[in-house]
Amino acid sequence: MTLLVKELGETDYLSTWQAMQAFTARRNTTTPDEIWLTEHPSVYTLGLNKNDLHPPSRNDIPLVESDRGGKITYHGPGQTIVYLLLDLKRRDLKVRQLVSLLESAVINLLAEYDIKAEARRDAPGVYVDGRKIASLGLRLKNGYCYHGLSLNVDMELSPFSAIDPCGYKGLEVTRLRDLGVLETSSVLSQKLLHHLQLGLM
Repeated sequence: MTLLVKELGETDYLSTWQAMQAFTARRNTTTPDEIWLTEHPSVYTLGLNKNDLHPPSRNDIPLVESDRGGKITYHGPGQTIVYLLLDLKRRDLKVRQLVSLLESAVINLLAEYDIKAEARRDAPGVYVDGRKIASLGLRLKNGYCYHGLSLNVDMELSPFSAIDPCGYKGLEVTRLRDLGVLETSSVLSQKLLHHLQLGLM
Protein backbone atom coordinates (compact mmCIF):
# COMPACT_ATOMS: atom_id res chain seq x y z
CA MET A 1 0.00 0.00 0.00
CA THR A 2 1.51 3.31 -1.09
CA LEU A 3 2.68 5.66 1.66
CA LEU A 4 4.29 8.92 0.56
CA VAL A 5 6.63 10.71 2.98
CA LYS A 6 7.05 14.49 2.80
CA GLU A 7 9.78 16.21 4.81
CA LEU A 8 8.52 19.77 5.19
CA GLY A 9 11.16 21.29 7.46
CA GLU A 10 9.87 24.06 9.75
CA THR A 11 6.29 25.06 8.95
CA ASP A 12 3.67 27.37 10.39
CA TYR A 13 1.12 25.42 12.42
CA LEU A 14 -1.99 27.12 11.09
CA SER A 15 -1.08 26.84 7.40
CA THR A 16 -0.02 23.19 7.84
CA TRP A 17 -3.29 22.34 9.57
CA GLN A 18 -5.23 24.05 6.77
CA ALA A 19 -3.20 22.08 4.20
CA MET A 20 -4.15 18.83 5.97
CA GLN A 21 -7.81 19.81 5.89
CA ALA A 22 -7.61 20.63 2.18
CA PHE A 23 -5.80 17.36 1.38
CA THR A 24 -8.41 15.35 3.28
CA ALA A 25 -11.34 17.20 1.68
CA ARG A 26 -10.18 16.48 -1.88
CA ARG A 27 -8.86 12.95 -1.45
CA ASN A 28 -10.71 9.83 -2.57
CA THR A 29 -10.30 6.07 -2.31
CA THR A 30 -7.40 6.09 -4.82
CA THR A 31 -5.40 8.88 -3.16
CA PRO A 32 -2.12 7.57 -1.68
CA ASP A 33 -1.70 8.00 2.06
CA GLU A 34 0.91 10.49 3.21
CA ILE A 35 3.11 11.15 6.24
CA TRP A 36 4.35 14.70 6.81
CA LEU A 37 7.43 15.32 8.95
CA THR A 38 7.75 18.84 10.27
CA GLU A 39 8.58 21.14 13.18
CA HIS A 40 6.67 24.25 14.27
CA PRO A 41 7.68 27.60 15.75
CA SER A 42 6.38 28.10 19.30
CA VAL A 43 2.60 27.71 19.47
CA TYR A 44 -0.06 26.45 21.86
CA THR A 45 -2.76 24.40 20.17
CA LEU A 46 -6.18 23.70 21.58
CA GLY A 47 -8.10 20.57 20.59
CA LEU A 48 -11.85 20.00 20.49
CA ASN A 49 -12.12 19.00 24.16
CA LYS A 50 -12.42 22.37 25.87
CA ASN A 51 -13.98 21.11 29.12
CA ASP A 52 -12.39 22.67 32.22
CA LEU A 53 -9.79 24.38 30.05
CA HIS A 54 -7.30 26.71 31.69
CA PRO A 55 -5.79 29.10 29.11
CA PRO A 56 -1.99 29.56 29.08
CA SER A 57 -0.66 31.71 31.91
CA ARG A 58 1.63 33.50 29.44
CA ASN A 59 0.65 35.48 26.37
CA ASP A 60 3.92 35.67 24.41
CA ILE A 61 3.13 32.43 22.54
CA PRO A 62 0.16 32.33 20.12
CA LEU A 63 -2.80 30.04 20.79
CA VAL A 64 -4.50 28.30 17.85
CA GLU A 65 -7.83 26.50 18.17
CA SER A 66 -7.60 23.28 16.18
CA ASP A 67 -9.94 20.46 15.15
CA ARG A 68 -7.84 17.62 16.53
CA GLY A 69 -8.86 15.50 19.48
CA GLY A 70 -7.61 16.27 22.95
CA LYS A 71 -7.08 19.45 24.92
CA ILE A 72 -4.15 21.88 24.98
CA THR A 73 -0.49 21.27 24.21
CA TYR A 74 2.63 23.10 23.13
CA HIS A 75 4.71 22.77 19.96
CA GLY A 76 8.11 24.37 19.43
CA PRO A 77 11.54 24.10 17.81
CA GLY A 78 13.29 20.85 18.73
CA GLN A 79 10.08 18.83 18.71
CA THR A 80 9.50 16.28 15.93
CA ILE A 81 5.99 16.38 14.49
CA VAL A 82 4.56 13.52 12.41
CA TYR A 83 1.24 14.07 10.66
CA LEU A 84 -0.53 11.01 9.28
CA LEU A 85 -3.00 11.46 6.43
CA LEU A 86 -4.42 7.97 6.16
CA ASP A 87 -7.41 6.14 4.72
CA LEU A 88 -8.33 4.08 7.77
CA LYS A 89 -10.97 2.06 5.93
CA ARG A 90 -8.47 0.98 3.29
CA ARG A 91 -5.97 0.03 5.98
CA ASP A 92 -8.68 -1.68 8.04
CA LEU A 93 -7.70 0.39 11.07
CA LYS A 94 -9.84 1.71 13.90
CA VAL A 95 -8.80 4.93 15.63
CA ARG A 96 -7.87 3.10 18.84
CA GLN A 97 -5.66 0.73 16.82
CA LEU A 98 -3.93 3.68 15.18
CA VAL A 99 -3.33 5.35 18.55
CA SER A 100 -1.74 2.13 19.84
CA LEU A 101 0.36 1.87 16.67
CA LEU A 102 1.67 5.43 17.16
CA GLU A 103 2.42 4.85 20.82
CA SER A 104 4.21 1.59 20.01
CA ALA A 105 6.37 3.31 17.37
CA VAL A 106 7.63 5.78 19.98
CA ILE A 107 8.09 3.08 22.62
CA ASN A 108 10.10 0.96 20.16
CA LEU A 109 12.22 3.96 19.16
CA LEU A 110 13.08 4.70 22.79
CA ALA A 111 13.89 1.04 23.38
CA GLU A 112 16.73 1.46 20.87
CA TYR A 113 18.33 3.73 23.48
CA ASP A 114 17.50 1.43 26.42
CA ILE A 115 14.79 3.83 27.59
CA LYS A 116 11.74 2.13 29.06
CA ALA A 117 8.58 3.94 28.00
CA GLU A 118 4.91 3.13 28.32
CA ALA A 119 1.47 4.12 27.10
CA ARG A 120 -1.45 4.91 29.40
CA ARG A 121 -5.00 3.89 28.60
CA ASP A 122 -6.45 6.86 30.49
CA ALA A 123 -4.20 9.48 28.85
CA PRO A 124 -3.01 8.80 25.28
CA GLY A 125 0.67 9.47 24.67
CA VAL A 126 3.99 8.01 25.73
CA TYR A 127 5.54 8.38 29.17
CA VAL A 128 8.96 7.80 30.73
CA ASP A 129 8.90 7.51 34.54
CA GLY A 130 5.52 9.25 34.55
CA ARG A 131 6.69 12.18 32.44
CA LYS A 132 5.15 12.72 29.03
CA ILE A 133 7.54 12.63 26.08
CA ALA A 134 5.11 12.21 23.18
CA SER A 135 1.59 13.52 22.58
CA LEU A 136 -1.13 12.34 20.20
CA GLY A 137 -4.08 14.08 18.63
CA LEU A 138 -6.10 12.88 15.64
CA ARG A 139 -9.09 13.95 13.57
CA LEU A 140 -11.27 11.48 11.70
CA LYS A 141 -13.45 12.60 8.79
CA ASN A 142 -15.28 10.28 6.38
CA GLY A 143 -12.91 7.45 7.26
CA TYR A 144 -9.80 9.57 6.68
CA CYS A 145 -7.55 10.78 9.49
CA TYR A 146 -5.12 13.66 9.86
CA HIS A 147 -3.07 15.35 12.62
CA GLY A 148 -0.79 12.93 14.48
CA LEU A 149 2.10 12.76 16.89
CA SER A 150 4.68 15.03 18.54
CA LEU A 151 7.91 13.83 20.16
CA ASN A 152 9.97 16.03 22.47
CA VAL A 153 13.56 15.77 21.25
CA ASP A 154 15.56 18.85 22.30
CA MET A 155 12.97 21.55 22.84
CA GLU A 156 12.45 24.20 25.50
CA LEU A 157 10.11 22.67 28.07
CA SER A 158 9.22 25.76 30.13
CA PRO A 159 6.17 26.69 27.96
CA PHE A 160 4.50 23.48 29.15
CA SER A 161 4.48 24.86 32.70
CA ALA A 162 2.10 27.63 31.59
CA ILE A 163 -0.63 25.08 30.71
CA ASP A 164 -2.13 21.85 31.97
CA PRO A 165 -0.50 19.63 29.32
CA CYS A 166 -3.21 17.65 27.51
CA GLY A 167 -5.62 18.78 30.23
CA TYR A 168 -3.74 17.16 33.13
CA LYS A 169 -2.86 19.56 35.92
CA GLY A 170 0.70 19.10 37.14
CA LEU A 171 1.63 16.64 34.38
CA GLU A 172 5.40 16.70 33.95
CA VAL A 173 7.01 16.48 30.54
CA THR A 174 10.46 15.39 29.45
CA ARG A 175 12.61 15.31 26.32
CA LEU A 176 15.06 12.90 24.77
CA ARG A 177 18.04 15.15 25.43
CA ASP A 178 17.39 14.96 29.17
CA LEU A 179 17.35 11.18 28.83
CA GLY A 180 20.83 11.16 27.30
CA VAL A 181 19.83 10.95 23.62
CA LEU A 182 21.86 13.58 21.78
CA GLU A 183 20.97 12.78 18.18
CA THR A 184 19.32 15.50 16.09
CA SER A 185 15.63 15.84 15.41
CA SER A 186 16.19 14.91 11.77
CA VAL A 187 17.95 11.65 12.70
CA LEU A 188 15.31 10.75 15.28
CA SER A 189 12.42 11.62 12.95
CA GLN A 190 13.81 9.17 10.39
CA LYS A 191 14.08 6.44 13.02
CA LEU A 192 10.55 7.17 14.22
CA LEU A 193 9.33 7.10 10.63
CA HIS A 194 10.88 3.64 10.21
CA HIS A 195 8.94 2.30 13.20
CA LEU A 196 5.72 3.89 11.98
CA GLN A 197 6.12 2.40 8.53
CA LEU A 198 6.69 -1.03 10.04
CA GLY A 199 3.46 -0.68 12.00
CA LEU A 200 1.49 0.43 8.95
CA MET A 201 2.73 -2.34 6.66
